Amino acid sequence: MRLHDSGLAEVVALADPNEASLARIKERRPELADVPTFSDYREMLDKVTMDGVQIHSPHCFHAQQMLDALDAGLHVLCEKPMTSTVADAKAVIAKRDQTGKILTVSYQRHYEPTYQFIREKAQGGDLGTLQMVSLVLSQDWLRATRGTWRQSLAMSCGGQLNDSGSHLVDMMLWTTGLQADRVYAEINRFGCEVDIDSAISVRFVGGPLGNVTIMGASPTPFWEFFGVWGSEGAVIYDRVNGLQVQRLGQEPQVPELPPMQNNPDLNFVRAILGLEEPGVPAECGLRVSEFTEAAWRSAEAEQPVLVQEM
Repeated sequence: MRLHDSGLAEVVALADPNEASLARIKERRPELADVPTFSDYREMLDKVTMDGVQIHSPHCFHAQQMLDALDAGLHVLCEKPMTSTVADAKAVIAKRDQTGKILTVSYQRHYEPTYQFIREKAQGGDLGTLQMVSLVLSQDWLRATRGTWRQSLAMSCGGQLNDSGSHLVDMMLWTTGLQADRVYAEINRFGCEVDIDSAISVRFVGGPLGNVTIMGASPTPFWEFFGVWGSEGAVIYDRVNGLQVQRLGQEPQVPELPPMQNNPDLNFVRAILGLEEPGVPAECGLRVSEFTEAAWRSAEAEQPVLVQEM
């Protein structure tokens, strides 16, 4: 509950159809003991005076809950993925524009100094002309989420690509500023309703290439790799070995980075107060939905799919 701890905001209500979940959060956070609770979020929107809401529900509920909250005149911070379809993403952005409220997505890597550094190098010209992006996410997602809503297509709308993989897809697009042109994907489901492993090739507008590898059935510990190569150098990040800048004929450089100073919760509050801009605008959620939906369609059709057709 970093939102409550910020000193800039107060949690005034909780909504969850699961009474056990509400009891658990009150047990863990005694300062919320007297906060009113609701089994139906719409009743909360109707009865409680507040400035904004955070949405942490299963993916299938995000779009309607955002629309209802915006219609109620509230600012919204939504857990990833913002939506699971391009149509829903465009609908909530249109509602944001209509209401004039803040709509942001909880992609915490936007606030991590590592990825801020990668973005600075990728878009600042230090790497030259961007040529290739490669990312890998390895996680024991298949076994860890078995029997939960995350492996229900009706509830999650998709699998590992739409869940943990969503973070790295967002980083690929946000750090580089590249726009995906066409996508080709192969998916393994291992007998599940949703995607578990995904191998995705992408060509960006202007010619750069990319590879996205999402391993949800990995037998190894969580691992994340992210690399951007340009004509003059590369920046490579490995969750185990750290961050390096590499150039031809030079020793790898390890930059010194500041500590993380912000997060989605603090940014949301500060944005409402007019102290800073939203760190993850809803357009980031739209770009991720475009890429993800194109990958799903490609795997189904067994051929490349143009992102602009989403």
